[in-house]
Amino acid sequence: MSKDEQNAYVPPFTVTDEITNLVAEIAEAIGRLTAGADCLPAPQLRKENRIKTIHSSLAIENNSLSLDQVTAIIGGKRVLGAPNEIREVKNAIDAYELLMELNPYQEKDLLRAHSLMMSDLVRECGRYRQGGVGVFSGDRCVHVAPPASRVPALMGELLSWVKNTKVHPLISSSVFHYEFEFIHPFADGNGRMGRMWQTLLLMQWKPIFAWIPVESIVKQHQQEYYDVIAQSDHLASSTPFITFMLTCFKLTVEEMMESNQKSNQKSNGKILLLMQQNPFVSIRELQDLTGLSESGVKKVIRQLKANGKILRSGGAKGGHWVVVDK
Repeated sequence: MSKDEQNAYVPPFTVTDEITNLVAEIAEAIGRLTAGADCLPAPQLRKENRIKTIHSSLAIENNSLSLDQVTAIIGGKRVLGAPNEIREVKNAIDAYELLMELNPYQEKDLLRAHSLMMSDLVRECGRYRQGGVGVFSGDRCVHVAPPASRVPALMGELLSWVKNTKVHPLISSSVFHYEFEFIHPFADGNGRMGRMWQTLLLMQWKPIFAWIPVESIVKQHQQEYYDVIAQSDHLASSTPFITFMLTCFKLTVEEMMESNQKSNQKSNGKILLLMQQNPFVSIRELQDLTGLSESGVKKVIRQLKANGKILRSGGAKGGHWVVVDK
């Protein structure tokens, strides 16, 4: 081991049995979600989940716009609301659209994303804060962040650790999230950036995390989110925060699996009906009529065949579908 490796910063945390079990459960569920040809949610579900992510992450920061209003803004429609809140939504859209291009281990990409997220909202967008900052609960200061002069070095150490650690990504991304909030590197936007960056880190492990709206569960348990940050501060260990975030991911993935199951049942029923109405319907026509991708249609057809619902009479050209169970 080199001298640099011996002196490398390691954030304090403990991998408990509960954390180990949560990691195993989430990994197993992600495996089921990504099994088969379509390893990502359907386009409409991806859009809905992205809207949930943006709405929930901003709602945690006291943005009062409703889910319908956020949906309308994302759809390019005009919405009545506070200009700064509408700007927050538009900025978040721009930042999340950049997810696939960002390197979670590069400081310049972190600053670039913050510049988009906080454009026209704070003066110090796209750069670390220049002054001291505290986190308040009402009138009470619950956390005093490290001095601004230490922020670049602390962020450098944290980015280096999360890039090189052998700890499971579900754990290391949660550690990063907590440490990011502790450092509070920006004058504003630290909460939404910390949540976005954990998503980006997890995408390096499984791309489906780009569409897992964990923020919606965090929003439902917002006070607990703040409480576990305070508890981790008190213990000088991110263990409580890791446990909380993994629990949120588990709940979110379970909700996605239930939603996918309902979506699959709906797609199966629609394709079965279309085949009843027109036994000669093609894969391409089924794509157009259902909005599914080619691989999505073929996946449904495989399921219907396996369940004994349909048969194929004849070849790909000139053949037709036979619906067994009408």
